[in-house]
Amino acid sequence: MSEAKKIHVKKGDKVVILAGKDKGKSAKIIEALPKKGKILVEGLNTVKRHTKPSQNMPQGGIIVKEALMHAAKVMLICPACNEPTRIKKSALANGTMARTCKKCGEVIDNDK
Repeated sequence: MSEAKKIHVKKGDKVVILAGKDKGKSAKIIEALPKKGKILVEGLNTVKRHTKPSQNMPQGGIIVKEALMHAAKVMLICPACNEPTRIKKSALANGTMARTCKKCGEVIDNDK
């Protein structure tokens, strides 16, 4: 079994899309899957699924939903400076590690 990869974003982070049909748009992360290295972004990277009628959905039809995308296709938006940025891991005074903005140096959040 493969180990979990480390991805630079988490659930709830605001990100900007770097590649694909939604390039340049920003949204919030709904779900992060580190084992697959993929994320689910709210309202972006949508796909259409043609579904047969079932008990849950007797009408059937075309459903539009978000699809997974690779985590490397997004860049975190720093909440302090409100710009897309890379992150660095830095040690805090109490010995914990934190994600830090490379542009403004502000702590984004503490890792456990």
